Amino acid sequence: MASPSPRTIHVVVFPFMSKGHIIPIFDLARFLLCRKICITIFTTPANRPFFSHSLSGTNINIIEIPFPQNIQGIPPAVESTDKLPSMTLFPTFVNATKLMKPYFEKALESLPPVTFMITDGFLSWTLDSANKFGIPRLVYFGMSAFTMALTISSASLLRTELSDDEYFQVPDFPWIKITRNDFDSPLRDRDPKGPHSDFIMESIMATSKSYGQLVNTFYELESVYVDYCNRISNPKSWCVGPFCAVHEPSNEKQGISEKPSYIKWLDGMLEQGKQVLYVAFGTQAELSLEQLKEIKIGLEKSEVNFMWVVRKSIDEVNDGFKNRVQNRGLMVTEWVDQREILSHGSVEGFLSHCGWNSVVESICAKVPILAWPMMADQHLNARMVVEEIKIGLRVETCDGSVRGFVQWEGLEKPIRELMEGDKGIEARKKVKEIGEAAINAVKEGGSSWQTLNELIHELTERKV
Repeated sequence: MASPSPRTIHVVVFPFMSKGHIIPIFDLARFLLCRKICITIFTTPANRPFFSHSLSGTNINIIEIPFPQNIQGIPPAVESTDKLPSMTLFPTFVNATKLMKPYFEKALESLPPVTFMITDGFLSWTLDSANKFGIPRLVYFGMSAFTMALTISSASLLRTELSDDEYFQVPDFPWIKITRNDFDSPLRDRDPKGPHSDFIMESIMATSKSYGQLVNTFYELESVYVDYCNRISNPKSWCVGPFCAVHEPSNEKQGISEKPSYIKWLDGMLEQGKQVLYVAFGTQAELSLEQLKEIKIGLEKSEVNFMWVVRKSIDEVNDGFKNRVQNRGLMVTEWVDQREILSHGSVEGFLSHCGWNSVVESICAKVPILAWPMMADQHLNARMVVEEIKIGLRVETCDGSVRGFVQWEGLEKPIRELMEGDKGIEARKKVKEIGEAAINAVKEGGSSWQTLNELIHELTERKV
């Protein structure tokens, strides 16, 4: 199918206020720009600079609307979950976004006709706005089809008396065995209640009434799970990713003077022929001091070269760690372009929390993963990485539980195996194969390219 006519296609995009949700939406927007589509993207004043910088060089129209003020528990000027003092405030933050609705609708009134809108699944209230203006709503959830399918299939079993670490067969996928602990609250709760549960239900209901769901994956990777979701639930899931494979990582476009210090450090390691393990646990992981101590010991004893993205408070701990590893380890406290790092020639492994964005970026960069899931959908993503598509290994907890404490020995051993062992070689071979397929999916004629064309054609030709 040829690319759809660009005549008057205008798309409104509204990502949730979190870098983990915003960055893939930027990549998706670039995929839409390949079709000469007009895009208007919404954000808040505090997030505007990041939007302006990231989207510079494009003709995307950025509109900012005010984030609610004086919300109990939310510090002033905090307009992103990355800046929340604690993730216990997440339900409060999400509920606060509902107060943005009148400003969103007022802005919609002033825009040229909108063909369809893409809004984050966490912004369930945007469905009402879409319906009010007669605009089809496409939902973006940053999850894999694997996670969605297993969540649907396991729902009834999670209401039973199974213990937290007792393995059970997933009813519709009998080759997969998981535990209650692979799910986060409230999904894992036998009788879910409270604001977090209410938020999840609102998101699910609004999604089911929307036009479709965009999935940051490609059909060849998750065909069994995509087909299952489309057979069992609404709305239709459209595989139009991996979004990050649409454009080049920024390190391929930079001059030497523009390079961040951490990229220059990686360049130096590459010149010396040294492999590097990239370590990052996302912006929202909360690690205890005891766990951080074990991570440092594990990295030190592994003797591998590493770059670890940490919070400033961790970097400032004066325990002698930085001095002991200064010739082979770099701790970075600034915000980094993760895809730029993963695409660097020196990076041969990724110790990751297995957020779906990180998994997809690692696949596209053809870098194997050492999985250490911590929250949300990360445990199921780790299952997929290690057991389903076999592009990585997993850290070893003390008690064998998926949520257990990790001592340094449980980190050192798999680090060495990933970077130097036979299992690491196999994972590296597999991720290169899958990574090539991922890149081909978004090229002209690829499965995701064609799916996006079909979706745009369907939306532009629909009878109003």
